[in-house]
Amino acid sequence: MLLVSLVLVSLGGCTYEQEGPPDLHFEKFAAKPPKLDTVTVCHAYGCKEQTKFAFTQADIAEISALMARVPRNDSPAEERRAIAYAIAWMERRVAPSVGTTSDRPSMDLGGSGDSTQQDCVDEATNTTSYLLVLDRHGLIKHHAVERPFAKDSLTHWTHWAAVIRETDNGERFAIDSSAGANGENPTVQAAASFYVPDSYADRTPPETGLATADAEAPRQSADALGGFLQRMQALGYADEPTGSAR
Repeated sequence: MLLVSLVLVSLGGCTYEQEGPPDLHFEKFAAKPPKLDTVTVCHAYGCKEQTKFAFTQADIAEISALMARVPRNDSPAEERRAIAYAIAWMERRVAPSVGTTSDRPSMDLGGSGDSTQQDCVDEATNTTSYLLVLDRHGLIKHHAVERPFAKDSLTHWTHWAAVIRETDNGERFAIDSSAGANGENPTVQAAASFYVPDSYADRTPPETGLATADAEAPRQSADALGGFLQRMQALGYADEPTGSAR
């Protein structure tokens, strides 16, 4: 019955809200949250491989200077733009040590298990780690780092993204690093409009970055429902009350 229910829900857009602190996301994917300025970088799809990387004091100083150079008026919107530049810089800094310099945009069948590639689970997890490092150093003032979420529909594979919440009004924003190649600025977009809009009214375009990685996913065949469910089972979510992963 659970599988049938998930199929029926997937006929429309689904948002898998994840309550609680970001640490619960790391636990869900058997990943490790940052310890001070040391992050554990996920790669090979679904956090199959994890490699530690420590940002130095010089790195933090460079990130701080970069964020200060982005034209800003101390508004939440300008902070989100500065965050996008910082996340891209951190990806480029980490990549040579982890081996993900050649990470391709989006996802493909050849990437699973390839240590040089990252899917949206890897990217959402890593972006959340980078956001927590920025927050630890007081570089995020207008937002709180939240637990990543996922969205899908019958014609869109489940897609994960990091999430920040504007502290003044509570609006949530998705940060998606998987749309572009390694080190490109991530997409920043209102969570309600991201990937699969929550409603017809939610059509706010991205504030910065490329289009969402899987936004133009091909329409699925007559076997779509079966493949959709198999994918959920393979990722360990079909037996849970919520969600899927990719």
